[in-house]
Amino acid sequence: MGELERSVMDFLWAAAADAAASGTTSTVREVHAALAADRDIAYTTVMTVLDRLAKKGLVEQHREGRAYRYRAAGSREALTADLMRETLEEFAVGDRAAALVRFVDSASPEEVAALRDALGRLEGR
Repeated sequence: MGELERSVMDFLWAAAADAAASGTTSTVREVHAALAADRDIAYTTVMTVLDRLAKKGLVEQHREGRAYRYRAAGSREALTADLMRETLEEFAVGDRAAALVRFVDSASPEEVAALRDALGRLEGR
């Protein structure tokens, strides 16, 4: 994901969190207004980015009258987990365990504690 795509996704995730509802959607105009506050960006560029994100399955696109409304297809955490899983499948073909060990070896103590907690909960299922 490029920097502009990340900015759009950050806006959509924040919009959903601010409204505390997963059904929250945003228009191109709303996304553009938020991004234009920090940078010089064309409305059509934002529209193109949202369309591309929808084609990638990262954003849901719903028609409302003549316009579209958008929302993130999943949470930031779900996207991160998917990207990690895809990376393991693509690059750690020979030894996924070694890649996971290397990942955990570079984790902070807080991240290791979170992983231990998550593994404990999974084992308890």
